[in-house]
Amino acid sequence: MSAFTEYAKEQQEIDGLLFKGYTIASIQEDLDGARIKFVRGEPAKGSMELLLLTADARKYVTTLVVAGLRAEGGERAGCCNGEV
Repeated sequence: MSAFTEYAKEQQEIDGLLFKGYTIASIQEDLDGARIKFVRGEPAKGSMELLLLTADARKYVTTLVVAGLRAEGGERAGCCNGEV
């Protein structure tokens, strides 16, 4: 399987969980990859863990977390222009 195919599969799994209402609760990196813990609130509470093996999928999930933090900060501050 090509590296892109592996990444696309992992990205699809991440997007599928987010679409189902899960949010990223924690990320643990080790030499085997990144373990991402997803949690879901109402209506059906639950948790799920996903092991990401490709570097591109780990970068993708990190990008999602940073984008979420920026969106939260923008809502609290009233604006988010992307400047650091």
